[in-house]
Amino acid sequence: MIKPYKEEILEQQGTGRMFRIRTFESEVDDTELIWHRDKRSRTVHVLSGNGWKLQLDDELPTELEVGKQYYIIKNSYHRLIKGENNLVIRIEE
Repeated sequence: MIKPYKEEILEQQGTGRMFRIRTFESEVDDTELIWHRDKRSRTVHVLSGNGWKLQLDDELPTELEVGKQYYIIKNSYHRLIKGENNLVIRIEE
């Protein structure tokens, strides 16, 4: 399956913690941003992007704000809604 993002995995020096940097391009097809569940809980830090939204199951979409973080509980359905430019996030699991 082709992922709708590009991913880079980084290690925080001195801690051994791993981070994922994901970039969703503004040209991504809306049909690729599907409802899904993750196997682990994660904290998502928004590094850049404008107009993107996160929608959790049974909730209205929330606009993602640069500099804020969002917690997604494992096995909970969620999806992204495309914004105006590229979205770059850092994921901690």
